[in-house]
Formats: sequence, structure tokens, C-alpha cells
Amino acid sequence: MKKGIIALIVVVILGIIIYSFFKGFYNTAVTLQEDATAQWGNVESSYQRRSDLIPNIVNTAKGYAEFEQKTLTDVIEARSQATGVNIDPSNITPEQLAQFQQAQSGVSSALSRLLVTVERYPDLKANENFKELINELERTENRINVERNRYNEAIAPYNKHIKTFPNNIVNNFIGNFEEMGYFKADEGAQNAPDVNFDFNNKEAA
Repeated sequence: MKKGIIALIVVVILGIIIYSFFKGFYNTAVTLQEDATAQWGNVESSYQRRSDLIPNIVNTAKGYAEFEQKTLTDVIEARSQATGVNIDPSNITPEQLAQFQQAQSGVSSALSRLLVTVERYPDLKANENFKELINELERTENRINVERNRYNEAIAPYNKHIKTFPNNIVNNFIGNFEEMGYFKADEGAQNAPDVNFDFNNKEAA
């Protein structure tokens, strides 16, 4: 009888330990995932701000009849493609993030080409409305970089939590949590031309 009671007590204690461990893993994973998801919202907001600026920039440049229309068309098309790529914030996989980043990189490239083209139009560069739009674009690009870095910092503890032993075994058993993708430097970014967004101190071309 005593042995049976002891065995029951041991089983109960082990059950409590296992339950506590699973509960601790699950609750921590949910908390870290929510933190990362919230930071993703800030990333999306920054990119949305850039997307909202593009129509005004394009429309201002269109006011100069001689401005290269293909450059403007490229920007509009890149923006359209980028806004068509949506990510489920509750399931940001590396593959989804890579697709999103590729689309946003297309916008960055198109904007860079536009700003290089602007150098040949001193009247457009001197336009006060256009200069303010470009200054706002620069601030937005800086904010994008900040929020991307913060997002990477937010998902790091989450990914470590679900991938390290013995949590990875528990996660495989539960099957609820997937690795979240990191933002990575764009391919060839170290060789990309430095486009200065501040036209205020530049001489007219």
C-alpha cells in the first residue's frame, strides 16, 4: 500500500513538473512572439509611410514636362508590386519575409534612380514642395532602418527560445511555433551608390 502511495506521489510530482515546464515554454513563446509581432507593426507602418509619400513625389515631378516618364513609371510599378505583398503578422516565415524584402528593395532601387535623375533638373530640385517631400522621404528611410533593426532584435529571443534544447523538443511535440524570418542586408548593398536625399546644399546641375 505504502509503495503504491509513494509511486502515485512520484507520478503526481512528475506530472506537475512536466506541466509547469510545458506551461512555462508555451507562455514565454507566446509573449516573445507577441513582442515581435508588435514590432512588425512598426516596420509595416514605416514602409506604409514611404508608400504614401511616393504619389506626391511622382505628381510633383510630373509637373516638369521634360522629366523622364519611364523613371516615374518604374517607381509607380515598384510601389504597386510592394503593396501587393502582404504578410500574416502571426506567421512571419523566412520565405515570406524574403519576398516582402525583395519587393521593398525594388521600391528603394526605383526611388534611387529617380533621385539620380532629378540631379539633371535644377528647377525641380529648387521646388520647395519637392525638397520637403524628399526630406520627409529621407526621414522615413531612416525610420525604416531603425524599425527593421528593432524587429530583428525582437525576434532573436523568440527564435532562440523555440530552437534551443530542450525547448526544441517541446516545440516539436506541440507544433505551434515556427521560426520567424530576419531582415537581411540587400544583396550588393555594400556596393550600392550612396544617394544623398538632401538637396538643400547641392549646386544646381
